[in-house]
Amino acid sequence: MAIVKLQQLAIARSGDKGNISNIGIMARSRTIYLYLCEALTAEVVKAYFKEVAFGTVTRYMLPNLNAFNFVLEDSLGGGGTETLITDAQGKVYGAGLLHLKMDIPSELLDVAYMTES
Repeated sequence: MAIVKLQQLAIARSGDKGNISNIGIMARSRTIYLYLCEALTAEVVKAYFKEVAFGTVTRYMLPNLNAFNFVLEDSLGGGGTETLITDAQGKVYGAGLLHLKMDIPSELLDVAYMTES
C-alpha cells in the first residue's frame, strides 16, 4: 500500500449555489475510477469536510466520464448573502479535497497518470 494525495489520482472542479456546494472529481484513468468507487465515498468526503459540511453529502457516479459529483448541503454558512464566513463560496472545496490522503494499492501508482481509451 502507498499513501498519496487524491490530486495524484484525479482532478477536481467545484462550485456553489446558495448554501450548497458541489465537487466534481474526475479520475485520471478507468482503473483509478474503479478504485475510487470503493475508496472515495460520501462518508469519506463528509468526514473530510466535517468542519464545514453540516448537512447531507451525496455522491453521484458518472461512470462514462470516470467521474463523481459530490453535493454538500449546508456547507456555506447559509450562502453568500447570509453568512459571516469571509469567503462563502464552494469554489475552493475541490482544491481542498485533492489534498485528501488515501491508501492505495502500490500497483495502482503505475496507472495513476496513464490515460486509457
